[in-house]
Amino acid sequence: MVQRISLVLRSAVYVTGFFVTLIWLVPSYLGIQISSTSFASSPTRAIGILPLLLGAAIAFWCFINFVVTGSGTPAPFDAPRKLVVTGPYCYVRNPMYIGGFLFLAGLAMMFVRPSATLLAYAAVLLVAVNLFVFFYEEPTLRRKFGKDYEEYCQAVRRWVPSLRPWRGNHKQAAAAG
Repeated sequence: MVQRISLVLRSAVYVTGFFVTLIWLVPSYLGIQISSTSFASSPTRAIGILPLLLGAAIAFWCFINFVVTGSGTPAPFDAPRKLVVTGPYCYVRNPMYIGGFLFLAGLAMMFVRPSATLLAYAAVLLVAVNLFVFFYEEPTLRRKFGKDYEEYCQAVRRWVPSLRPWRGNHKQAAAAG
């Protein structure tokens, strides 16, 4: 029980630091402007609540899966000790990133004035995440979980969710590590 509480607290600290950096520090440094227009004066801004809530729900579900199933956190330096292939991971290999991007897109729709800087920032984030996944995360998971991760990669796409969940050998994958 103490270990789970520790995982939850560490995960919360890592996620908070990550989002504070992406939402506040970097945009402030880049001069990305926060809009003060109310929802009433710009009804299309209210649409941003949909990706924001969906993204938050997906990221939170992944966060819980990492703690409960994987016995770890979302941080690469404190990663899950077991391969997580349940929940949203049955549909797509990187749901936490997708949830994070949806959350950021919702925030941007709601509170940020569109600009070339904002678009460039979004493009850099997309490229950086892809490079991180391709060159660090996937090779690390292959080394750590071997054939279980290979089987998972062959069955579940990296970025495009499938409509049907993958029903691989979850018990075997969760026991690895």
